[in-house]
Amino acid sequence: MLKVFADRGGTFTDIVAVTDNQGIINKLSQHQERFLIVPLPNQQWIIVYKLLSENPEQYQDAVIQGIRDIIGLSRNQPIPQEAIEVVKMGTTVATNALLERHGDRVVLLITKGFKDALRIGYQNRPHIFARHIILPTMLYEQVIEVDERYDANGNELTPVNIAQVKKDLQTAYNTGIRSCAIVFMHGDRYPRHEQQVAQLAQEIGFTQISISHQVSPLMKLVSRGDTTVVDAYLTPILRRYVNQVASQLPGVRLMFMKSDGGLTDAQQFQGKDSILSGPAGGIVGAVQTSKRAGFDLVITFDMGGTSTDVAHFKGEYERQLESEIAGARMRVPVLAINTIAAGGGSILFFDGSSYRVGPESAGSNPGPACYRRGGPLAVTDANVMLGKIHPQYFPHVFGADGNLPLDKNIVVEKFTQLAQDIQNATGNTRTPEQVAAGFIAIAVENMANAIKKISLQRGYDVTQYVLCCFGGAGGQVACLIADTLGMKKIFLHPYAGVLSAYGMGLADVRAIRESGVERPLTQELIPQLQQLMQVLETQARSELDSPLTKGEQREVKASNEQEIVRKVNLKYEGTNSILTIDFALDVAMMRQEFEVEHKSRYGFIQIEKTLIVESASVEIIQKMDTPEEPLITRTRPLNQPPSSVDTVQMFTADQWHNTPVYRREDLQPEDNISGPAIIVEKISTIVVEPEWQASLTERNHLVLQRLD
Repeated sequence: MLKVFADRGGTFTDIVAVTDNQGIINKLSQHQERFLIVPLPNQQWIIVYKLLSENPEQYQDAVIQGIRDIIGLSRNQPIPQEAIEVVKMGTTVATNALLERHGDRVVLLITKGFKDALRIGYQNRPHIFARHIILPTMLYEQVIEVDERYDANGNELTPVNIAQVKKDLQTAYNTGIRSCAIVFMHGDRYPRHEQQVAQLAQEIGFTQISISHQVSPLMKLVSRGDTTVVDAYLTPILRRYVNQVASQLPGVRLMFMKSDGGLTDAQQFQGKDSILSGPAGGIVGAVQTSKRAGFDLVITFDMGGTSTDVAHFKGEYERQLESEIAGARMRVPVLAINTIAAGGGSILFFDGSSYRVGPESAGSNPGPACYRRGGPLAVTDANVMLGKIHPQYFPHVFGADGNLPLDKNIVVEKFTQLAQDIQNATGNTRTPEQVAAGFIAIAVENMANAIKKISLQRGYDVTQYVLCCFGGAGGQVACLIADTLGMKKIFLHPYAGVLSAYGMGLADVRAIRESGVERPLTQELIPQLQQLMQVLETQARSELDSPLTKGEQREVKASNEQEIVRKVNLKYEGTNSILTIDFALDVAMMRQEFEVEHKSRYGFIQIEKTLIVESASVEIIQKMDTPEEPLITRTRPLNQPPSSVDTVQMFTADQWHNTPVYRREDLQPEDNISGPAIIVEKISTIVVEPEWQASLTERNHLVLQRLD
């Protein structure tokens, strides 16, 4: 039986599979260059496999193709359902549709008089001095104004004009629109009108009906409306993708990662929950592996080709209630991830007076200059110039036939030219390697600033944290980033290159339900909050206990352990800054927790102000069986250090160093390697800078420590 965990990214799809089938392992062992195979205790193995996300000539879907390659099936053979126990995956299908504006056609139904409410939005000015304001394009194509109205206390002022709505909906339907978003004033509290109109849309034949009181049952017409429109825009695309994958895996339990870091069954996966599906897997993978390694305070750092994602963890996942992604405002709980446009492919240029890194990326086509496709200089090239990446230890997948190493000569040539240009423009004489080091310093500063935003600027002391570093390019700059931030420890998991996919396998099933409250926090409110929590818990349970087919019962029984988390979102009266804290029966306790958090975040508290309960939420966490990690034993004598496979030249701290190169698979527990050194693995390169020491633990975890 295979368990498959997959992350479909923008460039690559990563697959991690767990199996106990000796036959599969024997077959794959003949292709060691394509599959990484790691034995686990009790006769199981982990298989790691990477393939391109888009390759239309070869296959329709990367995840399905990956499963076929692992089982050893040809192109048209059906996948036998008894071969696979569960597939858990994250996908960027919805994110890309939102970025590229390729969602479904949507009609918006909104209370009469508020036709342009979502376009006007909150009047935010991201660029305060820009005279030419460019608004993001709206996701809906048409607006129907519905003559209906409740007041804020639930009195019906204007009943729905049924005949008119029916006529307007039919007109929209006749133009080919099949998706509608229904958003009425005060609909979050008094949903009867929304339900009436949804019923009409269903009778006419709309296939996707997103209703605001179900999608985002919270106050604020604009963000509730935006979230509902996003859901109507993306859910049909997601449905088609889910059905396409499910049709290839009949009878197999299929689960998807949501933006809040929890798994959900394929049939309950919705557009509003899918925006951060891929990155969320990385955060879960980083947090769960760090906890296994004994670290509780974690900054996660995921550096890929185009962007870098960072997040903060202090005992529980941090979520944002409001976020703006690709110009769309969302009001659903998502993991608090800060993304910046800095990755291995970020383009380097000199603008006549200063060095610039990004935000443009060379992508995978043409890619950095060293990829042999005539690309511009990028961060990866700077690391080649500095001797931190060596062509002989990088996959030979370049050139016309895809079998050549990186091209170091073009990199040296381009940096030499750039150094000359800089000298002509400024009079500063710099060697090509000093220029490359200057660009790396800027990229590192940009990434360190992203980490400061989620930690130092919110009152957390990062020097107490471990930097959990993953993604293809993370290991090359990890020490430099830790030095910039004053961090002393870096943690690198053996599957760091595919940690987002591995995270799918470490995640639990989660169901979150929330509801608006908007009442002052008093002892009298507690029984009403308890009652509301009870209702939310029942709703969340109904999602977890959805009927499964017989073949899907196996894995659910594996663990019946459940955890319930109750939270309230509090704010000072008259303000808009919400803080999430644990629900307690004692008002004074909640107030105290709020004040501690407020003081840490904003530097002050206002004792005289009333606290308002903005909303309440209940999260039910269903624990899943997760893959074990093997312990490895030392076979070399303790006094015998690991042997290097090569010595290369590396430029760091403004000089060239003779630097030993080690293979990760040659290292054994209790081995210590002092910098400067380079450790190469199949899926990434790790640079140990001077003043740092790398040691391997019995769980095959690499921990880098600053020597003071």
